[in-house]
Amino acid sequence: MTGAVRKPVGLPHVLAAVALAAALVVAAAGGAAASPVGTAGVTLSGAGSTFVAPLVAKWGPPVSAAFGDDIAYNPIGSGAGISAITGRTVDFGASDAPLSPAQFSACNGCVQIPWALSATSVPYNLPGVKSLLHMDGPTLAKMYLGQITHWNDPAIQKLNPGVALPSTAITIAHRSDDSGTTYNFTDYLSSVSNEWNQKYGAGVNVSWPIGVPGRGSGGMVSIITQTEGAVGYVDAAYSLANHLKYFAMRNRSGAFTPPSLKSILAAASSNFHPTTDNVFSIVNPPAAFKSAYPISTYTYVIVPVKTAKASDLRKFIFWAVTKGQAYGPPLLFAPIPKVALVVAEKAISRIGG
Repeated sequence: MTGAVRKPVGLPHVLAAVALAAALVVAAAGGAAASPVGTAGVTLSGAGSTFVAPLVAKWGPPVSAAFGDDIAYNPIGSGAGISAITGRTVDFGASDAPLSPAQFSACNGCVQIPWALSATSVPYNLPGVKSLLHMDGPTLAKMYLGQITHWNDPAIQKLNPGVALPSTAITIAHRSDDSGTTYNFTDYLSSVSNEWNQKYGAGVNVSWPIGVPGRGSGGMVSIITQTEGAVGYVDAAYSLANHLKYFAMRNRSGAFTPPSLKSILAAASSNFHPTTDNVFSIVNPPAAFKSAYPISTYTYVIVPVKTAKASDLRKFIFWAVTKGQAYGPPLLFAPIPKVALVVAEKAISRIGG
């Protein structure tokens, strides 16, 4: 690897916990802050998505102040989070990839609730080259297929007329663990490339044809920041926190859009009809949604219907999908639309029912 080594850092004054911050690490070890004096709170343990971890970290103190409960969240990846809630080693799981039918069956009485909304950014490390280079889905898929190997490839240059692109070799970065962010990213690649869809498809992990693996969002950030010419995919909050350059992606209307609150909400507005399992698919929206960012996604909390902590979980999750949404915009989490809130409230009512 070449280029200066730079450790991932946090969003100043906003995200002290984005790169597996101390608050999350302490909570994961069972050392969450004490409840307010005079309250009889409990600790709600959770595990899973690194994508939503920055937002959960922001929720911890106000939840403790409001209810006296502590949130101990371990950002171990969506796949591991699903396994943890299936095995009932935590009180809630979190995943950006919706549960499959087999996972629902194995979870034995779980409910899946949309509780946050954001996007997967596609960052790159090209010193001397501006941020928000233009990129489209077919070209990005060819990069991940190993068919485009240098940054001055004619396909990339055509998308960026007037930009002096270097001949630097492209280093592909991908997640090594089971990841909901990987699901969102490969779902997008599958929607824009028949070759990718037929050979690799969408999943929390796939048989990557090329690339350097990194564990968790922090591992991806490390590869990208330490490797000149690298390109990867991370949750938008991590790109912001680590000052990464990332692409403006071409959507189906032909517009090049970066991940932003406006473009994420535009993508969410493309689907107000969830599945029976409360899933909203908003990847690569139709051309009518002109300002949509095409790699946007909901992320879900997974809770057993039968649990001794039903009352506390209902309070926490209801707070998260209502008052808790106000903590999201600085981290590029858009407030969930009303239709998703209605779905969430109905699902929350099943906990302990």
